[in-house]
Amino acid sequence: MKNLKIVAVVGSKKSGKTTVVEALIEEFVRRGYNVAAVKHVSESAFTIDAAGKDTWRFGRAGAKTVVSVAATEIATIQKASFESLSLESVLQRVCESDIVFIEGLRGLVGARPDVPKIVTVKTLDEARTALETFRPIIAFSGICTAECLQLNLPYIDVLKHPAKLADFVEAYFQKVEA
Repeated sequence: MKNLKIVAVVGSKKSGKTTVVEALIEEFVRRGYNVAAVKHVSESAFTIDAAGKDTWRFGRAGAKTVVSVAATEIATIQKASFESLSLESVLQRVCESDIVFIEGLRGLVGARPDVPKIVTVKTLDEARTALETFRPIIAFSGICTAECLQLNLPYIDVLKHPAKLADFVEAYFQKVEA
């Protein structure tokens, strides 16, 4: 994988992860980046495929990979168990991108020092726990505001300042690559 930049957005349920990823995607696309996103879906029975459709029938028949080609998009469905996945195997699917934002996948990225994190928090206690759990942390965001500022953390309200959060991400990678 070329010089792929990876940023994980981690946090508790309903803490603002999707909002942060969406805002960062928009800002990085505006800046000219080729952006990818990876989303963890926690529902064990989830499938993007629809029962009865041709692609579903191909998978049910035993195909491990089914590619669907339409006028405006290509979708690849790969049958795999979450337990057998590594971060590298997930990232192989987006290796042509400049930057990838990962929402969730705490089990694959949480302890990895080579994957910088933006942590979304709802409470001061969540922020304290994140400081003990995740390394490196680029910034905090999410729905915790004034309370989180008590820790003197780099907290950025992505709804008000998406460009500032993107600046933090770019600055992190410039420092790492220097």
